[in-house]
Amino acid sequence: MLTRFLGLRYRELAKNWLPTAGMWGAVGSVGLVWATDWRLLLDWVPYIDGTFKKDD
Repeated sequence: MLTRFLGLRYRELAKNWLPTAGMWGAVGSVGLVWATDWRLLLDWVPYIDGTFKKDD
């Protein structure tokens, strides 16, 4: 239904911009992890989870 309103031209434009939008999304995600508490987010990664354990 949406393609009926937008047409072939906009579908081609969206297909061309998809890799760029994906790259900006990846860069934004990495920037979000960098700007926030990265240890809190990386505790959910199984391989890295044991690396940052504190010795109490």
